[in-house]
Parts: sequence; C-alpha cells; structure tokens
Amino acid sequence: MFLTNTLGKKKEKFVPINSDKVGIYSCGPTVYRDIHIGNLRTYLSADILKRVLTYNGYKVYHVKNITDVGHMRTDPATSGPRGAGEEAAIDPIIDEALKQGKTPQEVASEYTKKFLDDEKVLNIIPANVFPKATEHISEMIELTKQLLEKGFAYETRGTIYFDVKRFADYGKLSGNTLDKMDKLLGAVRVATETDKKDSIDFALWKKAQNDRSLKWDSPWGEGFPGWHIECSAMSLKYLTDAFKDGEFNHEQSRRIDIHTGGEDNIFPHHEDEIAQSEAATGEKVVNYWLHAGFLLVDGKKMARREGNVYTVSDLVKKSFNPLAFRYLTLTTHYRSRLNFTWDSLKAAETALNNLYRELTGYVTNGEVTSVNSDFEKKFVDAVNNDLDTPAALTLVWDLVRSNMPVGEKAATLYKFDEVLGLDLEKVAEEAAEVPEEVKKLIEQREEAWKKGDFSESDKLRNEIKGKGYEVVDTPEGQKLKKVVS
Repeated sequence: MFLTNTLGKKKEKFVPINSDKVGIYSCGPTVYRDIHIGNLRTYLSADILKRVLTYNGYKVYHVKNITDVGHMRTDPATSGPRGAGEEAAIDPIIDEALKQGKTPQEVASEYTKKFLDDEKVLNIIPANVFPKATEHISEMIELTKQLLEKGFAYETRGTIYFDVKRFADYGKLSGNTLDKMDKLLGAVRVATETDKKDSIDFALWKKAQNDRSLKWDSPWGEGFPGWHIECSAMSLKYLTDAFKDGEFNHEQSRRIDIHTGGEDNIFPHHEDEIAQSEAATGEKVVNYWLHAGFLLVDGKKMARREGNVYTVSDLVKKSFNPLAFRYLTLTTHYRSRLNFTWDSLKAAETALNNLYRELTGYVTNGEVTSVNSDFEKKFVDAVNNDLDTPAALTLVWDLVRSNMPVGEKAATLYKFDEVLGLDLEKVAEEAAEVPEEVKKLIEQREEAWKKGDFSESDKLRNEIKGKGYEVVDTPEGQKLKKVVS
C-alpha cells in the first residue's frame, strides 16, 4: 500500500508501527455552525483511508477531535497567516453563544450533534473516540509546561508562546522555513502582539480577559489553550503513552501512524503541531501526513460572502441523496481539488442510481455468489495506490459492463462497497424484495408469452411497470429491474 506523505512530498510505501494495527488522528470540526461540504470532503477522504486500511486487514484506531474552544477567528482584512493579536481575535463559539442567547457549551453540543448526523448520512464510519478540547485542558497545560521546561516556550504576562526559532526543523511540512516566515509575518504581528519575542511565534496558552466565559486556572493564571496545542495534546494522549500516568512523560511516547486533514491545515496548524509535539518528545511523532485538496464551488473557493457555502441540509433541500455527494468525491483523487457544481452532483446521483438499478437487477434475478478474484485484485491495486478512487470507480463500471454472471457481479460489488461506502447491498437487497403481487403478474406474463398472447404480455408488462418494476426479455427468460427514480 502506498500513500502520498505531505512530509516527504512523495508517494511512500505504508509501513505501520505495529504489524496489524494503525492509529489515525484527524483534525475535527470547530463546532459553532453547520459544517460545510468542503469540511466533509476532507472527512470523507479520511473515511476512505480507514476503509482501505481495514480492507487490507489492519485494525484501525481512529481519533477525531472536537474543537470546542480556542480556534480563534480574526478579521481577514487585518490578519496574516497567523491572524491578528489577541485583542482582535474572536472565539467563534463564544460569539455564536452570545448571538443565540445560549452558553458556549450549548452551542458546541448542538453543532457537535449536527456534525455527527452529517457524517452518519454520508456513511462515514465513526471514529473510535471524539475527544473534546474542553475535556483535555490538563493535558494541554502539562504539554505547555514541558515546552517551557525544555526552553521551547516563554511566558509573557500570562500568555505562553512557542519560540519558533528554537525549533530548527520548523517548516519541514509546509516549506515555510524560518527565513521565509520572517518575510511572511514580519510586518503583520509586531504591532498587534508586542509581548512576543518574534512575530512568527504562536500562542500555546492565552491569558483570558476577565469577562471571558471559557477560561481555566493554570500555573500562569486564568486562560485558555491555543488551537494547535489542543491537537498535539489529544493525539499524544490517545495514540501514544505520553500521558499514561496523567502527567506528560516523553519517554513513554511513541509514534503515530497517520495524521489527516485538509490542505488548509498544512500551515500553520499542522506545522505548529509538529513543532510542539517533536519539541516536547524529542522525536518524530507522526510518520505519515495526508491532506485532502480543497473543494471549490463553480471554480471558486467557498466563502460566505460569495454565498456559495453549502451544507448537507442544502443538498437534502434540493432533494439529493447525500450519498450522491459521497459518490462525487470518489470521482476525484483525494489530493486533487474537487470542483462542486449542482450539475456535477446531479450527474453523480444519476450514476449512483444507475448503479443501484443494475445491482438490483442482479439480486432480483439470481443468487449472490462469489467475488471475482481478477476484478478484486485490480480494485485492491487501485485503492492501495494512494487511495485512487477514480480508478476504482472505473473498475466498478467495467464490471457492470462485463459478461460475468449476475450473482458474481453482485458479490464483487458488495465487496468493493466495503471501501466505497455507497450502501450498495442495503439498497439492492431492499429493492430486490419483489412484492407477491408483482411475482404473480410475472407468472401470468410468462404464461401469456408461452401462449403467444403478446397483447396480454404487453399489457402485463405495463402493469408491472406501474408497480415500479421494468421487465427485460432475454434469451434466459424474463428479468426484473427495480425502477430507481
């Protein structure tokens, strides 16, 4: 199995830390509003990764965090790649709570549930654990203390900053090396965060204003965590033994197999995670970094000011099957940018319905038998080649057009769907349950055909069609297909 590792910027053979187990950490949502289909494209990519690993026989332990504090939002007109100063930053969860007259916890809980509901309708297999940032403050404080003790961080009036220039490997993921960072951020943050040693430093722990609702006691006074430290702490807690005894112990830590996210996470979020985690542990923490490409809408980046930000609810309101969006994401390689249009979604739904219709015909007219080994080998080769789902879908349609027995086709497609996640077996089996009245009409039509009463045969064909089934006459006899709208 080969994966493109953002860290090495090349396709590499996947070698797990343990021979039969794989640990994955995925950056989850900030829960203050409905997540959009661009976010979901990233989570669908991670789902395909997990399904392919499982298909290959690995036991996967998947961690996907819930950011319910600390992911500060800034004014894009005044912020640089790291955003503006603390005084200009807004916690979107607190902001949304004030707008709705709710507590931040109520807002986070509401949108966490909606996020999980969206994942469910898209057949995204749930992570083993969804750790919440607010429930892991102690680990974040411990990790920050470790960075202070090792000289990678410093305190200024209750706020703790990571000293980026102390970490020599900074920039190895994104290419934003220290000399580039000086030019990139040098003029942006000096005026707004004068307490920092350098404009490129970032906050691990931030001092809270007196009226802030989400804040915790710490050795440096009341405050709240930075976004980047949250993921370092939770990934180390759940996928290594670094917090085995409650306190941070870098000698107990070990590596994490895979870390996933969107390409927008590469910098600064994942670059900063690497700096924190490796500075604290003294070793490389994540072996493989995988990033999904952006989802564009009509060729443009999604933006609320453009009015082109869509959610699963928007798809459903337009009467689309959410799995049509899943199918659409499979048509483009996960690392490539996916251009979403309503026409492309309609085409994906048409293709998916055609696949359902074909498969229903197979199941209706024969027993599901065995998987075709030649097609399965080609399928495995495709998905093991950096999760090449477009090639996998091509094989699906090659199989449909092949002349292999229908029972073998059905069995092979069911097997493929362990990776594709399109509900093929569920839809086909439900549709293949032919009502007794339709079975009787088929028998009557068979008798009419044998007697040469073609007028009656055509009449019965139309009656059967009115009940949702299409009759196809073949040399082997009548075949039924469920009409899929």
